[in-house]
Amino acid sequence: MTIHAITPLLLPAALLAGLIALGGTLDGQPGGRTLVFALATGVVLGLVLQRSRFCFYCHARDWFEDRNPRGLLAILLALAVGLVGYTVVLGSWLPVPAPGKLPPDMHIGPVSWVLAVAGASFGAGMVVSGSCISAHWYRLAEGSVVSPFALVGSALGFVSGFLTWNPLYSLSVADAPVVWLPTHFGYGGALLLQLAVLAALAAWLWRGFAREAPQARGDSGAGGGQGAPVATGGVPPLREVWARLWQGRWAYWSGGLAVGLIGAFAIVRMRPLGVTATLGSAARSVADQQGWIPERLNGLDGFAGCATLPPTTWLTPNALLLAGLVGGAFAAALASRQFAPRWPTWRDAARGLGGGVLLGWGAMTGLGCTIGTLLSGGMAGALSGWVFGAAMFLAIWVGLKVKARVF
Repeated sequence: MTIHAITPLLLPAALLAGLIALGGTLDGQPGGRTLVFALATGVVLGLVLQRSRFCFYCHARDWFEDRNPRGLLAILLALAVGLVGYTVVLGSWLPVPAPGKLPPDMHIGPVSWVLAVAGASFGAGMVVSGSCISAHWYRLAEGSVVSPFALVGSALGFVSGFLTWNPLYSLSVADAPVVWLPTHFGYGGALLLQLAVLAALAAWLWRGFAREAPQARGDSGAGGGQGAPVATGGVPPLREVWARLWQGRWAYWSGGLAVGLIGAFAIVRMRPLGVTATLGSAARSVADQQGWIPERLNGLDGFAGCATLPPTTWLTPNALLLAGLVGGAFAAALASRQFAPRWPTWRDAARGLGGGVLLGWGAMTGLGCTIGTLLSGGMAGALSGWVFGAAMFLAIWVGLKVKARVF
């Protein structure tokens, strides 16, 4: 491997070494092993998200606008892999899913029209800002000019969510059922039911491949560039395999498989994956100190999901997960030469802030986002995850239609 090929990897390697050193210092803290695990999980997740371009909005847009199903198939694969992993783990923790009992810390929330509106708001925010909150975190590490404004807007959206929570809670959420599918169908029945739904959706999307010309089946995608060339015959040398890791983008299916496995492994040592708890907690803490929100948020802290309790310390597993995610994505972006910052425009700021407010309100009211409510909730067998996801994708479809006509 030449010096020219090695040089772009030196800074990412130094960054990863710094993250490893940070993990070593955390090991001596209370709960240090969980913190180290969260940091390492975040690094791997950030690297996977960046290299595979795993983006809920981009994948949905590819289907709605170009009938390219590969991204949505990757999301279905992530859900399927996570469902199997969650079923194995939860089955050992709670062997009999009896009515009235829920596995601890799982993202299983109340199902009502409020949840559907939250999912729709989140989907609309994705259309306006160009990404969901998880993708904004890894695109922040790529130098995105919209993502910083979107994350600030998301914090403001959380504050607006806190302001509307009490009336919505009294109106609908308080009496809404919390539906965990294994309670009604058993672990095996719930797993088969959800896998059957995923298989039906995959079969419907798969028709897109039949209509694609063979030469169109590359791995290009929104924001990802062209995929690495594929060798024809023989086993490629190790240095060529290594080089391919940092060229173009990884295959769609690799991102879906990796995200599903990470989601399943995460619950063994920490809470389910989620990327809004720290942001929401920070927004709640500041808003509470300033007297912007009610002192009491009825019933909010009793629900499982991306908790927004004002923290006693910022050294939490979720904060370390986010730090690792941004760090891992930054290292991957540098290594693949996809770190491309530029000066933001007023349009960038408006898109980010406006879309972020919709994202934050939807995430706060829906008790999570695409990672927390949709993925982690769906993997756990929560009906709330499916409802949130359906409303979100419907809003993306409508939003893209409106965007095409207006702009």
